[in-house]
Amino acid sequence: MAENGTDCDQRRIGMIKEQHNGNFTDPSLPCERKRRDREERQNIVLWRQPLITLQYFFLETLINLKEWTIKLWHRRSIVVSFLLLLAVLTAAYYIEGTHQQYVQYTEKKFLWCAYWVGLGILSSVGLGTGLHTFLLYLGPHIASVTLAAYECNSVNFPEPPYPDQIICPDVEGIEGSISLWTIISKVRLEACMWGAGTAIGELPPYFMARAARLSGAEPDDEEYQEFEEMLEHAEAAQDFASRAKLAVQNLVQKVGFFGILACASIPNPLFDLAGITCGHFLVPFWTFFGATLIGKAIIKMHIQKLFVIITFSKHIVEQMVSLIGAVPSIGPSLQKPFQEYLEAQRIKLHHKSDNGVPQGENWLSWTFEKLVIVMVCYFILSIINSMAQSYAKRVQQKMYSEEKTK
Repeated sequence: MAENGTDCDQRRIGMIKEQHNGNFTDPSLPCERKRRDREERQNIVLWRQPLITLQYFFLETLINLKEWTIKLWHRRSIVVSFLLLLAVLTAAYYIEGTHQQYVQYTEKKFLWCAYWVGLGILSSVGLGTGLHTFLLYLGPHIASVTLAAYECNSVNFPEPPYPDQIICPDVEGIEGSISLWTIISKVRLEACMWGAGTAIGELPPYFMARAARLSGAEPDDEEYQEFEEMLEHAEAAQDFASRAKLAVQNLVQKVGFFGILACASIPNPLFDLAGITCGHFLVPFWTFFGATLIGKAIIKMHIQKLFVIITFSKHIVEQMVSLIGAVPSIGPSLQKPFQEYLEAQRIKLHHKSDNGVPQGENWLSWTFEKLVIVMVCYFILSIINSMAQSYAKRVQQKMYSEEKTK
């Protein structure tokens, strides 16, 4: 921000000189106006201006629907082909025959994959704030499969009800027959689909920076402006965050495919910067997306799976519960709900839920459910705020263009 202020001071000095020469016509400074407009947009949120925010949200929705309708009309041949294909698939879905078993299997796998790809996209894109779907959905799913595998000594859970509900098979496996690789193989499909979704969600920063570089325009995007400022003041970077961002940018720019792969293969909050860097320096699409897909859907996903599976393996969970009980004074009271929760899960796995065992709701599961609801609600609010601010940006740009034509 200090560097940005220095740039504004230099522009102000230049404009004062132009004013003395009789050439100064516009008293407003572009950088200050952009900053003021951005601050005004950031105030358009539901908890500060609810009516204006909702109005702008609906107007932005209508504009987006109109734009998408026009785009689809211009590509009507593709739309017609897609509708014909959809009609053929619908007919195959409803016509009775021996093919129905394959149709049902394909439908089940397609919906299951689409569900996890969608959650991955939500985690990566977020429209202003990401929904942490790994912590809320995939992580708990892997943990549940891990606990069930060690309890049942098998991963051949009956389908249905799996994956909606996990219960032990009628014929359980041999004690100690479950290995780390067995659990990894069981959850590989959903984990890789989630990782592929996160890779797809990284495309908007890439396309935004690429379009800006090809057109020569300067999008009013904070991350892109921060990236350009970082390039301008690369040698003066002193703080750790700036040096880390510069290191990511240099790695991606100089190493190429393997640099992108390295950034995508580890938990990296700065990967958006890698996408912007690739777009800005016109890295080919398949180089960027291929490295991102391999890194996130294969390498990084296996690292995260291993961490969750090891953390929730039987002996580790038992040790953690015993350690909680060893905490002075409050240990036993904290340990009890964890023991009750684990025992309730064992009962569910062995079909004992209808055998007179009380099914009271554990406070841990209740807290987690409410946490999920709160985060989903916050995510929806962030989408509304983001779209309302997008409409406010349209209004500001329209006013600015009208002032320039006067």
